[in-house]
Amino acid sequence: MDNELRSRYNTLKSKVVKRADDFVALMDFLENETHWLTAPASTRFHLCRENGLLEHSVNVAEIMLKLKDTLYPVIEDESCVIVALLHDLGKAGMPGEPLYLKNKPTDNQRRAGYGPTYPYSYNSNLTYLSVPVRSLHLALPYLPLSEEETQAIVYHDGQYVDDNRSVAKNECPLTLLLQYADNWCGFVVEER
Repeated sequence: MDNELRSRYNTLKSKVVKRADDFVALMDFLENETHWLTAPASTRFHLCRENGLLEHSVNVAEIMLKLKDTLYPVIEDESCVIVALLHDLGKAGMPGEPLYLKNKPTDNQRRAGYGPTYPYSYNSNLTYLSVPVRSLHLALPYLPLSEEETQAIVYHDGQYVDDNRSVAKNECPLTLLLQYADNWCGFVVEER
């Protein structure tokens, strides 16, 4: 991870004050026992490279804080940082088992000097959990979340996931801010 990304990440982590002890324990677990710091953000789209997940999470947190300051300043920075950093945590996989595996080129691709068609693929050794559910599975043993934070993490993909229809028109402001920030980063800041 480059120094700029590390600095941005550390600045965001320092905004978690009220639940600092729990948050530090979670971050210690993630940074030392999972692929949180090295995982890509996707298998073939935005930031599908090493450290992509962390970069995406930091981008989302920074944009979310800007949106919050403009649109709904009553939400605490801490809550924004927590949901933004953790919304895609499930992409880190499980301790010792990444969710995304680096693909190797086929023999024909290698002979022609090409890389693999898609940089990463899903690890089929892991039990299937959606990314938000895996995110909660990893975070909750360490860090208690409010109902609003839980909703934001679970439904952060908004209308792009069919399962999210159940929350339509019932999103709390934190969920909407996370959806906007995540979309802005994925479609604008982190263009393919």
